[in-house]
Amino acid sequence: RNLAPLLTGQMVISIAAGIRAHDIARWLGTGNIVRAMPNTPALIRHGVTGLYALEAVSATNRERAEAIIEAVGSTLWVEDESLLDSVTAISGSGPAYVFYFIEAMQQAAHELGLDELQSRQLVLDTFIGAAKLADSSQQDIATLRANVTSKNGTTERALASMEANGVRAHIVAAAHAAAARSRELGDELGKD
Repeated sequence: RNLAPLLTGQMVISIAAGIRAHDIARWLGTGNIVRAMPNTPALIRHGVTGLYALEAVSATNRERAEAIIEAVGSTLWVEDESLLDSVTAISGSGPAYVFYFIEAMQQAAHELGLDELQSRQLVLDTFIGAAKLADSSQQDIATLRANVTSKNGTTERALASMEANGVRAHIVAAAHAAAARSRELGDELGKD
């Protein structure tokens, strides 16, 4: 609140997780607020950031905010701030989900006889290659997965095991839990 006099005519870009734009506007005395939810790959300029702007933010300032954030990766605008809870759950927390899956794959590789360096290289290169293939392909993800899955083959057996053990359902439930926690944080942090 002590900053309010300094912010006249200035746009504020907030990367404070869970603090809603209207709360920031109330505290700072300006509606020229853009809320951003980046993720950690921004550290290497491969992040994705969800953006939301209050109505008071001009088209020019929206473009400026986007240009600033694009220095660390891509952007995705949402017109409903509550969707930033979804962005948080998917891309904000998403790198941790990917790292968790990588850890599990490395553990499996090690248990199957590969050493630590081999396990790391095999798993990381597989993830990077699959992500690049998905990014460059016109096919949807389900089709790409099906293209790798031969009838009665090893991949089909592995995917059947994942489905039988509820892996997909657990991933979806985890994302819902993260979104719920993001909403809770917004409620908690928005109190005066």
